[in-house]
Amino acid sequence: MSHLDRLDLIEKRYQEIETLLQDPDVVSNREDFQKLSKEHSDLKETVEKYSQYKNIVKDINHAKELLEDKEMRDLALSELKELEEKEKQLNFDLETLLLPKDPYDDKNIFIEIRAGTGGDEAALFAGDLMRMYLRYAERHGFKTEIMDENSTGLGGYKEVIIGIYGKGAYSKLKFEMGTHRVQRVPKTESSGRIHTSAATVAILPEAEDIDVQINDNDIKFEAYRAGGHGGQNVQKTSTAVRITHIPTGLVVQCQDERSQYQNKLKAMKVLRARLLEQMIYDQQKERSDARKIMVGSGDRSEKIRTYNFPQGRITDHRIGLSVYNLDDVLDGYLDEIIEKLETADKIAKLEGKK
Repeated sequence: MSHLDRLDLIEKRYQEIETLLQDPDVVSNREDFQKLSKEHSDLKETVEKYSQYKNIVKDINHAKELLEDKEMRDLALSELKELEEKEKQLNFDLETLLLPKDPYDDKNIFIEIRAGTGGDEAALFAGDLMRMYLRYAERHGFKTEIMDENSTGLGGYKEVIIGIYGKGAYSKLKFEMGTHRVQRVPKTESSGRIHTSAATVAILPEAEDIDVQINDNDIKFEAYRAGGHGGQNVQKTSTAVRITHIPTGLVVQCQDERSQYQNKLKAMKVLRARLLEQMIYDQQKERSDARKIMVGSGDRSEKIRTYNFPQGRITDHRIGLSVYNLDDVLDGYLDEIIEKLETADKIAKLEGKK
């Protein structure tokens, strides 16, 4: 079945749903109404794009007919070129809309940022990345939360975990996973030499109980006193928690909240997300075609991007993209980079189908 035949079926189903949503019996059944409303919403973009595509095809056929008219030929040729470009883009958009959707795209996420090579400068860069993602989330109306942090002072972090909540958070930021490298003169460098440091970023889709089930016998729970900068105790009671998942050896700790219960809830959220991330990665490794996607392997050790301060340049190594608006990107304006990564991913998936 061609993709146009599939689009005809989708359009027909969309029209059926619109009729059903006006049926009093359906409206009175809350569960059926909600299910159909969601399906209607999911199909809407595809149907609207397909309508635009069919209108463009009609306009192209009309312009071709005008080529026979000598007086209208030049105008028709100019119009035809523009229409064919639009048709090409709409056809690409429709093919990508028909690709299987990532089941985790709509989920909330946790972003783990860890300082890598580079000592204090790497920790400062980790702080820069954290603020970049917080600003991006703010600009897109997502809610944010600090899940856990291990700060070094002066805005630096050995490790920080932030939650970003909003529909589509994973779809927008999933390509940020990997090693981010910075080239700049550190604040502590008196000779003005450029240093290279790095930080790793992991993007974890929030896991629900249905995604990951954890047996109580598989976790080891420890409570301890939360510590502040320089090692002083900021709590006199044991409110901080450390949870070890025995089968995998994964360790999660949290001390930001004032109560042990709240810290445990946060830690369990992160643990579930880490286990789901591992499941996703294992599944991708098992599928022969899974990593034809050119924007990355999902391996957090893969070098994906360089932030060069002297040149004001950011380079994404997966798609060979360089932009010269470093300050804007660090202020959360990531849209241009993310959109190009999404396009590259779609093209790779379409090529993988051929």
